Amino acid sequence: MASQCSYDITSEVDLPEVDNAVNQAKKEIAQRYDFKGSKATIDFKQSENKIELVADHNMQMDAVWEILLGRLVKRGVPAKNLTLSEIETIGGGLVKKVVELQQGIPIEASKKIVQFLKDRKLRKVQANIQGDQLRVTSGSKDELQESMALLRGQDFGCELRFGNYRS
Repeated sequence: MASQCSYDITSEVDLPEVDNAVNQAKKEIAQRYDFKGSKATIDFKQSENKIELVADHNMQMDAVWEILLGRLVKRGVPAKNLTLSEIETIGGGLVKKVVELQQGIPIEASKKIVQFLKDRKLRKVQANIQGDQLRVTSGSKDELQESMALLRGQDFGCELRFGNYRS
C-alpha cells in the first residue's frame, strides 16, 4: 500500500506579536504632536482576541488605525485576519472601533477550501475539516505541492499557513 502524505492548513494570529505592535503604536501616539492632549487609546484584550481603539473624532480614529495597522504588518501579523467594526460614538464625545483577531479558519472558509480542492479534480487529494484547521492528504507529494500552489493563489478571507508536512 502506498504511503499517505499530508499537511495541515491553519490560520493563526501570533498574539505576542500583536501585543508588541500595540505597545509600539501606543508609544508612537504618546510621542506625536497631533495627539497631544487627546484621549486616543489602544487597548489589547488578549483573552477576548480583540483590540479596542478610542479617539476624539473620526479623523483621529483613522490616524490611530493607520498607526496600529502599520505596526501589525511590520511585525508579520496577517491583515486578512483582522476584522474592523464600524465607528461607534461613546460617552464624552469619543469614538470607538473594535478590531477582532481571527484565530483559526472559519467554517465557511473551510468549506470553500474543501470545495475548491474538489473542483480542481486533483487525483487522490482529500481535505478534511478538523475544528478550525484542515488536513489535506494524498498518496502523491506532487499533488500535495500542486494543491498548496493552487490555494496560495486564492483568497478565502483569511491568511492560510501550511505546516505539519508528513510523508
